[in-house]
Amino acid sequence: MKPTVADLGQIAGKTVLVRVDYNVPMAGTTVTDDSRIRQTLPTLRKLIAAGAKLVLCAHMGRPQKKDPSEWGKLSLKPAADVLAELLGQPVAFAANCIGPEAEAAKAALEPGSVLLLENTRFHRGEESKDAEERRAFAKELAKGCDAFVQDAFGAVHRAHGSTTGVVEFLKPAVLGDLVERELKVLTELRDQPERPLVVILGGAKVADKLGVVQSMMNLADTLIIGGGMAYTFFKARGLEIGLSLLDADSLDAVKEIEKTAAEKGVKLLLPVDIVVAPEFKADSPTTVVAIDQIPADQEGMDIGPETRRLYAAALQGAKMVFWNGPMGVFEFDAFAQGTNAVARALADCGAKVVVGGGDSGAAVKKAGVADRMYHNCTGGGASLEFLEGHLLPGIEAIV
Repeated sequence: MKPTVADLGQIAGKTVLVRVDYNVPMAGTTVTDDSRIRQTLPTLRKLIAAGAKLVLCAHMGRPQKKDPSEWGKLSLKPAADVLAELLGQPVAFAANCIGPEAEAAKAALEPGSVLLLENTRFHRGEESKDAEERRAFAKELAKGCDAFVQDAFGAVHRAHGSTTGVVEFLKPAVLGDLVERELKVLTELRDQPERPLVVILGGAKVADKLGVVQSMMNLADTLIIGGGMAYTFFKARGLEIGLSLLDADSLDAVKEIEKTAAEKGVKLLLPVDIVVAPEFKADSPTTVVAIDQIPADQEGMDIGPETRRLYAAALQGAKMVFWNGPMGVFEFDAFAQGTNAVARALADCGAKVVVGGGDSGAAVKKAGVADRMYHNCTGGGASLEFLEGHLLPGIEAIV
């Protein structure tokens, strides 16, 4: 068992560095979805009540791949403003996560007060492949702090300065409530799932989900495939897929998946009808066709109505479900109907439903059923890696 907030001991007056995941959706300088911020509140309130001085660090986007003139769009200042409103108390903000400004802001904290540091990825050392450069950054980030809480599940699959590096300099280091909950649910799903277990996987490429498909093949009673990855299965069966997305490098892999499913007695469901369109556009005219009738000049955009009914029926009687990945081109409303139908079917099926983050999490929220899920993961990539059996560096660093 990894240590948790309960193992911090007496922290009144101590400065605690908390890694949070505030990589939230933005429209200009406005946070459009504050779910990730809200999910950190239990840990933060617990630490505030204990009289700790809180220093929060997080990343936003990938600034190192952008011109520095655009970094203003990736500032965490809007997140600080939202957090202050949610906590009902001021949240200080330091425009640099390391250096004199950050150190002065830390020193000015009083017990129960909160400081959010600017985007850790504004510094190359955060993600550096050079261990010494990463270590130097982590040492600066940890300066002035007495303990560390890892509560950013969406970042624990990365060995970065703020996820693993700071642990060298801060003891004790523990897991926050959010991460503890994520691990508990995903461990249940991976190691002791209630049966029947149904796994629904969508998204663009088979390669992105290959590891979790292979691991879930040993667990799932039913495996449902949707989204762009379905067309690679169709192609492997020799069907015409027109202009639909194809992961050509995974053709042999999907043949093996179908073979393994048959050998293990796993029920594998693929779409039976598809919504096609001539162009990848939001207003492109649509047609519903059977999977063996996809026109050569059309592109699959969503699962069809018969498939939606088939998938909903397959959920009946399930005790546990894991869903990761949309059923179609979810970003266009006209092609989000399949994804939305699956979200509603999950809410009605009566099973323990674990939603694996990303578009799936957005779908259950958009459908108004997020609160009817057993668990909504805050890290799609981290959840998949955990279910595949990989160690998560940000978790393993906590000892």
